[in-house]
Amino acid sequence: MGNLVNLKRFKKRSEREQAAKHADANRARFGRTKSERKLDELRASRADKILDQHRTDGEEES
Repeated sequence: MGNLVNLKRFKKRSEREQAAKHADANRARFGRTKSERKLDELRASRADKILDQHRTDGEEES
C-alpha cells in the first residue's frame, strides 16, 4: 500500500505555498527602501523645477 495523505494538510500546505509565491511577487513589485523612495521624490521635484524654468511668460500655470 502507498503512503496515506491527509488531504486537509495537503490543501493547507498548497495554499501556504501559493500565498508565499504571491507575497514574494508583491515584495519584488512594491518593496522599495526608504532611500529609493526619497531618490524618486528628489528626481521628480528636480524635473518639475526644470520644467518650470522653461515656461514662457505667456503661459499660465495649470
